[in-house]
Amino acid sequence: MKLLEERIRQDGVVLPGNVLKVNQFLNHQIDPQLMYEIGQEFARLFKESPITKILTVEASGIAPAIMAGLVMNVPVVFARKKKPSTLDAGVYTAEVYSYTKKVTNTISVDQKFLSAKDNVLVIDDFLANGQAVQGLLEICRQAQAEVSGVGIVVEKSFQKGVSLIKESGVRLESLARIASFENGEVRFVEE
Repeated sequence: MKLLEERIRQDGVVLPGNVLKVNQFLNHQIDPQLMYEIGQEFARLFKESPITKILTVEASGIAPAIMAGLVMNVPVVFARKKKPSTLDAGVYTAEVYSYTKKVTNTISVDQKFLSAKDNVLVIDDFLANGQAVQGLLEICRQAQAEVSGVGIVVEKSFQKGVSLIKESGVRLESLARIASFENGEVRFVEE
């Protein structure tokens, strides 16, 4: 998605440890128009799939997931990183290690929001080591929901997450694929 790549080049900042800071438009301050374009692209990519729900993890995956849900006219469910007191015992859970925060969270989804009747599109903001997506796929397995695919806004193609998802046999569609960071500059995968 050229528009997204241009925005990453313009406003993204490469930090030590192969971290890309995109808080200007994706995960602190959100550009609604760009998110809408992202939602439209995910809807286009998965238009042949009978999606009934979109699943993401809080917080940065919510904006692109909401826009995809709006365009596709399906509900969006997000896995919580902390179980609220209002969430009863009927939950699906998975352990997820955060590469950028260096912590493990137990993510959870109320069982009433996912079932074997659902056909799920998993959406997240980044794919690096694949832990968040693996956790979301585990929640889908627990719910016996069908997974149509995984939609990623920014993929770090040089990290292991891509191979983890592909090895699991799940369709992966990423809107911006980063090949490397060289001297503080983002290099995208050539199509």
